[in-house]
Amino acid sequence: MFKKRSKNKQILIYMSEKKSKLVEIKTKPTSVNVEDFINSIQDEQKRKDSFVLLEMMKKASGQEPVLWSNSIIGFGIKRYKSPATGREVDWLLIGFAPRKANISINLATHIDQHTAALEKLGKHKCGVGCLYINKLADISLDVLKGMIEASLKAV
Repeated sequence: MFKKRSKNKQILIYMSEKKSKLVEIKTKPTSVNVEDFINSIQDEQKRKDSFVLLEMMKKASGQEPVLWSNSIIGFGIKRYKSPATGREVDWLLIGFAPRKANISINLATHIDQHTAALEKLGKHKCGVGCLYINKLADISLDVLKGMIEASLKAV
């Protein structure tokens, strides 16, 4: 609501704010046991790396892991709001997905906020909202841990 003055009287003009609308997405938390999921990964190196990431993110977030959909391991929930549309979606705060080609890592903040750390991280690729690595041996675990902790502190 805001006020607009005319010559002789005050006119109240009510602006209706666009109410945010929570969007239901296909990727949702499940009750599947995360360790059982990781143990089902056929690639031994990816399975070992997944257990390392599991412990690192669990310790950093203080949250228990949850399997989202059928392949994303998430910690915590954050409501994201589109600045363009006002639509909202509940999504994991941090997490990772051990994919066939690589491991994708989701941080609580945008990847571009970690420019200095990315220069020290090691072999990786960046997407719009994810960090992609082939294996943990290709990167500095200390730098990744610092990125995870910094992203959690920023939210």
